[in-house]
Amino acid sequence: MKTLAIPMLLSLLASGTAHCQQVNITQDLGQFEVQHGKQKVTIVRNQDTGATLDTDFALTSRPCPPFCAQPMQVSPGVKTIGEVELVRFMQTRLADDTGVLVDARTEEWYKRGTIPGSINIPFTHLHPGQGADDITLEDALVKLGMTEGDNGWDFSRAKSVVLWCNGPWCGQSPTAIRGMLSIGYPSDKILYYRGGMQLWQVFGLPVIYPDGTLKFD
Repeated sequence: MKTLAIPMLLSLLASGTAHCQQVNITQDLGQFEVQHGKQKVTIVRNQDTGATLDTDFALTSRPCPPFCAQPMQVSPGVKTIGEVELVRFMQTRLADDTGVLVDARTEEWYKRGTIPGSINIPFTHLHPGQGADDITLEDALVKLGMTEGDNGWDFSRAKSVVLWCNGPWCGQSPTAIRGMLSIGYPSDKILYYRGGMQLWQVFGLPVIYPDGTLKFD
């Protein structure tokens, strides 16, 4: 686990080198800010060009099943996105509160670090077939801008949602997406970040922990 983002970020910002970094996010973007709960977080890639993964996400051969390759398209109408599209979503939809970034993993995974700006809604809370009862489902859907009327859920104010989990081999966010579709959530409001935590870390992007600590894992 490679610490640390905050002192490094402060040093970058103080020295002015944040604008001439060696490792940008895209050709034109070196860093940006995202709101994570009450904390403002700066997203910047690890500037150590010799860095490698040394966590669980360096594993290549997880048993399949259950850790099998996920399809590029979860369901018709649901768009799969990569890192560039995720960053744009974070800068726009997440920033103006018209979108939600959902870590669909179980709570114990969320506590082991998440993508900044994400909220944790476990896949089991979004899929009736995975144990989501009316109360659990209501709590989850309210976070996505939903309201419930006399005739069921009102999807007119449903927010755009990006769901992700541990990587291209993880079925938790695809399961959550299928659960949302099964109750009528508009497919054009759902985005799937297939790369998940593994690809986020492959790109040297920071992970945030429950205590607010940022690290390059």
